[in-house]
Amino acid sequence: MSLSFDAAASSVRDALTDAGRGLVEREAMVELVALCAVAGEHLLVIGPPGTAKSEAVRRTARALGGGYFEYLLGRFTEPSEIFGPVDLRKLREGLVETETAGMLPEAEVAFLDEVFLGSTAILNTLLGLLNERVFRRGHTRMQCPLRVCVGASNALPEDDALAAFADRFLARTFVESVPDPRLEELLAGGASLWKAGEARTASLEALDVLAQAAREAELGPVRPHLAHALRTLRAAGLSLSDRRLVKVQRLVAAAAALAGRRAPGVADVWPLIYAVPTKEGQALARDVLRELLSHSENPALAAAALEASAGPLARAQRIAQAGRGVLAERPAEGNPEALASWRLKLEGVARELDAGFAPEALPEELRAVREELRMALAAPTGSQDEAA
Repeated sequence: MSLSFDAAASSVRDALTDAGRGLVEREAMVELVALCAVAGEHLLVIGPPGTAKSEAVRRTARALGGGYFEYLLGRFTEPSEIFGPVDLRKLREGLVETETAGMLPEAEVAFLDEVFLGSTAILNTLLGLLNERVFRRGHTRMQCPLRVCVGASNALPEDDALAAFADRFLARTFVESVPDPRLEELLAGGASLWKAGEARTASLEALDVLAQAAREAELGPVRPHLAHALRTLRAAGLSLSDRRLVKVQRLVAAAAALAGRRAPGVADVWPLIYAVPTKEGQALARDVLRELLSHSENPALAAAALEASAGPLARAQRIAQAGRGVLAERPAEGNPEALASWRLKLEGVARELDAGFAPEALPEELRAVREELRMALAAPTGSQDEAA
């Protein structure tokens, strides 16, 4: 591969930043899709309708490149709507083969909304495709290029058969409607999505470089931390299946690769939270693993790491990123209303920073951002060019 590891990590990081722009409270979901794509695992998103689940996946798919397939399943969805119709020319010859062009078997990223409404025939075929990346139907046998499949539903299934299918999605995230304090951001972000703009994109080659680095990562040093976390979860009454315990190492290695690290460490254990199957279990896991998760840090997946850990380093990264973003949006002089609105945003970031960190405990990265914010807020309106 001609693309270097550092260049691949930087490319994907930049693409994810653009993909998450304007998606309030969905930045972590964008990052989890990329994490699972590098790990070669699948993501299940649980949340009410109208919470931008499909938009987040579409934007991530565009950012990562490759073929994309999306479908809303229903009780009467036919397998041909997902996998493709039977090839009538081959059928005349006595062969039952499927025309897969433009359908799920040829996609690199897939989004299946209301995934648990699929028929038994669809779910059984999906099992082989998700597990082995092999599509089997009639006489058709083909390897599939699928990197990640995102399934979405309003709730986790209670039926045992569907629960077994859901277990094929290693990572899970639970989304809610945007809270009241962020409604202004939601309105502004939603309006920005209507405007066509250039967004940076990565490439399948970049994903391949990171995926290979994740597969080759030396996990020995991080395993004691991971095993300790798993014992702590068991002691708290949270027991994961052996399959999930083993596979979570792929998420840990992928998180390190996306952060630009070839060797995973304690800062990369946080994806374990997303392998816990229920929302209540994830909340309990965050609580009992608080000390371990405080080391979480990932510049490429800052929102996902923060959501998983609520650790100080991850929180510092998100605040620093938000502060730099607002500082970079400074409007031109001569527009007092825009300047006043910009200063309100600066004050909001500064308040969040001061509420989250004591002055003596500020990480170096935040210290520099705090000083820039202070100078921008202290400067007279007409002198903000010089201050910022």
